[in-house]
Amino acid sequence: MASRAKRGLIADWWWGVDRWFLAAFLFLMVAGLVLSFAASPPVAERIGLEPFHFVRRHAVFLLPSLAVMLGVSLLSAHGVRRLAFFMLAGSLVVMVMALFLGVEVKGARRWMEFGPLTVQPSEFMKPAFAVVCAWLFAERARRPEIPGNLLSLILLITVAALLVAQPDLGQTVLTAGVWGGLFFMAGMPWLWIVVLGGVGTLGLGTAYAAFPHFASRIDRFLTGEGDTFQTDTAREAIMRGGWFGQGPGEGTVKRLLPDSHTDFAYAVIAEEFGIITCMALTAVFCFIVVRGLQVAFEQRDVFSRLAISGLVMLFGMQSIINMAVNLQLMPAKGMTLPFISYGGSSMMAVAVSAGFILALTRKRAENSSQTDRLSERSLAFGGALGYR
Repeated sequence: MASRAKRGLIADWWWGVDRWFLAAFLFLMVAGLVLSFAASPPVAERIGLEPFHFVRRHAVFLLPSLAVMLGVSLLSAHGVRRLAFFMLAGSLVVMVMALFLGVEVKGARRWMEFGPLTVQPSEFMKPAFAVVCAWLFAERARRPEIPGNLLSLILLITVAALLVAQPDLGQTVLTAGVWGGLFFMAGMPWLWIVVLGGVGTLGLGTAYAAFPHFASRIDRFLTGEGDTFQTDTAREAIMRGGWFGQGPGEGTVKRLLPDSHTDFAYAVIAEEFGIITCMALTAVFCFIVVRGLQVAFEQRDVFSRLAISGLVMLFGMQSIINMAVNLQLMPAKGMTLPFISYGGSSMMAVAVSAGFILALTRKRAENSSQTDRLSERSLAFGGALGYR
């Protein structure tokens, strides 16, 4: 155990880190590994792989993700900004490369192969985008002559254009939602709210007209007609699980779900462990978001306040989209459940987001050291006056 008296990087981190956040993230990591034993074997068997193929890969991804989260959490606010800038620049470059050299899956080019690794750069773009936009809004608030709002809008348009080109309209909506939330918290004028609301509505209408797969998902959601196999099967799995589930390994409907280990892991959890377990898992996600916003509003630094808010909004919105699709509350969209769904890029990117949150909510070591020095001086001064 690190001692308060013996100051150092690890000791300062241990006494300064937000234990509630750390416990919640570690819980989700362990839960994701445990739940992968239920969700992934049927998929592996169906495509001719060894039953625990995805379980082992999930564990392999989990270890470096844990190291990344803890390593990033050691950064200062300045270090978080710097890493976010490099991540964003690198992600945008790889996203452009993916459009020409990437792996095409179901008509979309979202992945790049680097030897044995397949990376989805847009996953790493999201946390970096939230932090950089928070910095731009904070600089605009600190120095009005800096066009932070305009620069963040240009950045949003750039990111949205690359996502639409892939195409990945779900990530586009998620990124735009985080940007809008940050802009609102930064003091968005009412005129901007009206204008951007109109632009967003126009954009969705254009996407409906321009992308047949997007229109078909909306139509299937509204009418229930067409290929609704995955969402119908997910609903059946949830209903069959009841309150307490069928028991570990006893699920049968999950074997029919093509993406039970990724987009529909939540439905598998419901079938085998019950709605009670799903509610507990949802409560952990809600706790992270609510506590994040609470801690953010206590920050005196505008950048930290906005960055923490943007990161927990990203975390919460992605979770909501995944769970809502499983519950047929919104049109089908491939979106992973943070730390729970299988996926190396997603897990590593969420680990970076968690590391950013831990770093920005950490009590600064320099502040604690300064307090200790002041206390020592006060005690010395009191001793000189004869007080004990």
